[in-house]
Formats: sequence, C-alpha cells, structure tokens
Amino acid sequence: MDNLLLMRGGRRSPLRGFLIRLAPWAALLTLGIYSAYLILSRGLNQTNMDNRFVFGLWIFTDLGVIALGAGAFFTGALLYLLKRRELKAVINSAVVLGFICYSSAVVLLALDVGQPLRAWFTFWHPNAHSMLTEVTFCISCYLFVLTVEYLPVILRNRRLRQVPLFLVLEFQLHKVMPILAAIGAFLSFFHQGSLGGLFGVLRGRPFAYREGLALWPSTFFLFILSAAAVGPSFLLVITWIVSKVSGRRLMPPEARRLLARISGYMLLVYVALKGADTLVWINWTAPAAGLHPFWFYAYQPFGTWVLFSEIVLFGLLPALILSSRRSRGRWLVPAAATACAGVLLNRFVMTIQTLSLPTLAFDGFLTYIPSWQEVAAFAGILAYGVLVYSVSFRYLPLYAQERRLTLDSKAERHVPVKEERHVSVGV
Repeated sequence: MDNLLLMRGGRRSPLRGFLIRLAPWAALLTLGIYSAYLILSRGLNQTNMDNRFVFGLWIFTDLGVIALGAGAFFTGALLYLLKRRELKAVINSAVVLGFICYSSAVVLLALDVGQPLRAWFTFWHPNAHSMLTEVTFCISCYLFVLTVEYLPVILRNRRLRQVPLFLVLEFQLHKVMPILAAIGAFLSFFHQGSLGGLFGVLRGRPFAYREGLALWPSTFFLFILSAAAVGPSFLLVITWIVSKVSGRRLMPPEARRLLARISGYMLLVYVALKGADTLVWINWTAPAAGLHPFWFYAYQPFGTWVLFSEIVLFGLLPALILSSRRSRGRWLVPAAATACAGVLLNRFVMTIQTLSLPTLAFDGFLTYIPSWQEVAAFAGILAYGVLVYSVSFRYLPLYAQERRLTLDSKAERHVPVKEERHVSVGV
C-alpha cells in the first residue's frame, strides 16, 4: 500500500509519479494474469492440489477476502438501515473495498474450478442440496449489488458530474441505496454462513465437523459473526494506511470510535461462542467419533498453539482493546489489524489444517506447498486490489472529509489545517 498516491500541498501527486509508483503493482498483476492463462489453458495440473488436497491457497484467500469484505454490507446496513450517520464519511471506501474483495473472490473461484466454459452449469444445473450452490448464487448476486453501489461513486468524479445524464443517474441511484443495503445484508448473511456450514457438515473430516443448531452446524453462525466483527476493523486498518500515506484526515473521530466499539463488542461475542463451540467439540463431538481431540494437534506445525492464538491472542485480546474506551486510543489500529489476522488464521485452520490431518488410521499427514502459478495468481489479486483502490482514491471521492495533517513530533498530536472540498480533487 506504500505505492498509493501521495498528496503534496493539498493536491494529488503528479500523474507521472503516480504511474511510477503503481508500475510494480501493474507488473505483479501482469504476472498473475499470465499464471491464470496457464491454469485455464493447460489445466489444474499447474497447481500442487490433487484429489486429496482439494482446497489450497486460493480457497483460503477466498474465505479470507470475503470475511474482510464484510465491512461493505455491515457498514451499509448500519448507515442506511440503522441510520448511523457517522459512517457516511467512510461508506464509499467500504463499498470499494467490498467490490475489490468480492470480485477477487469470483476470479479465484473461476481459477479454482478450472472450467470457465462450464461456469454457467452451476446456475442452470444447480445442486439444491449443496451449500456451495447457495454460496455461488449469493456471491454472484452480491457482486452485482456492489457493482451498482460502486457506480454512484464513479459518477461523482468531477469530470463525469459535468455530464447532466450522469448527474441525474447518480441522484436516482442514491435513492435505492437503502434497498441495496438491505439486499446486500441478506445475501452476505447467508453466503458467509454457508461457507462456514460447508466445513461443519464434513462428517469425513472430524476436525471440522460440528453438531447442528437447528438446520445448520455451529460453524454457520460463527462464520457470519466473525466476518461481521472484523469487517469494520479491516476498514479501520485500510483507512489508517491511506491516511498515513496521503497525509490527510480521512475518518472523523466519531466514525472511528463507532467502528472500533462495534467490532470490539462483536468480537467478544464471537470469542465467547467460539470458546463454547470448542469446548463442546473437545468434550462431546470428537470423542463421539472415537477420537481424542488433542490428537488433531499432535502434528506439527499445527500444535495447540494454533488454537490458543486463534481464540486468545487474535480474538480475545483485540476484542478487549477495541471495546475499551481507555485502551483503544493508542492501540486501536494494532488491535484492528490483529483482529483481521485472527479471522485469516481461522480460515486457514478450516481449509489447510482440516485437509492436512489424516482421517483414517492408515492415512498419513498431508503436506501442501502452493505452486508458483498459485502464488502468482494470489499476488496478482493483491496487486489488483491495490490498483483499483489507488485509482479510485485518486479520482473519486472515497471519503467525505480530507484534511491535511501536520504531525507535532513533540506532543504526538494530529493538528488539522484548512479543510478542502472534494470537488477540487481530480485529474
């Protein structure tokens, strides 16, 4: 993210410098496109996955970015449905981040399936008994919703606003934002849960299998809660990075405090339920399958430290900091980043560790190292996100306020100076 544009004197950096800073990311994206071409043209033999290790780096990335992108639907629901006007300052940035995360997930899913010409099969010949069918429909529909939400942000570019048709279209689209926020919350709720429920119903994988609550396993609800909890934290982290790079105040204090408080409280609830779910699994679920629960942690590097890190270090600790008014001032951003790392660790455990552990007495511990094509595709997705957000930040009004900051090195205080209007920022 250090290659995002710099601002000098309240103006965007020169176009030439902007393009130079983005050149490495463009090169990385080109490498990712080349690796995608190899995978789609020559087949999935370009990867190190096989019939036994079917989930790898891509699925882990999919689950991770979808969880982090939950800030889009959660922020939109808080603003448009619950009328939390403090979040109006960051709603455009949340929409762009959500669009990047979900479009990245769709691209990686297309690579992971490896049959682009048969992509329409899942819509025309759906398996009504598969949670992945529901995930496919919801992700596709929600990406369309995010695209519609992203369109008014694009139309607010100062050059485009000079076209009367675009100005009217932007005005009309803003009228349906509450409806889109409600649809987005509904779609995200179910596909986040189904991604977790997918692992919870794997009876052949006793490490991930969970007992059902009503119609769904407990992982269905844990995935929803964890995504909703870290979505605001991810928005806080990205805004902090862009604020440091640009030298501007991008988020008002009331919005920052609200996002931190909501993320902290929801994390506390998630950690409590995750702890209860783990205790039930240790004392009932795993023994009922004839397995000792700590047998799953006998294989390195997946020791009990992974479980402790996921629940305590990357769960309870940031939850306490974010929910505490005294401690979240100085430690807000580190706590938010730690919370994001915690949900990524959870998704890693559910994918990689679940498949690595043997399920039968004669099975061995499986190892998996991604091929360079998989890593290149992952790096290309990262570069794609940086490029889209950088261009959006340069030419679109992602934040309702932008104030230059001067840092008082002695007092370690941010001193705002003259406020500038968004319409003066452009090409």
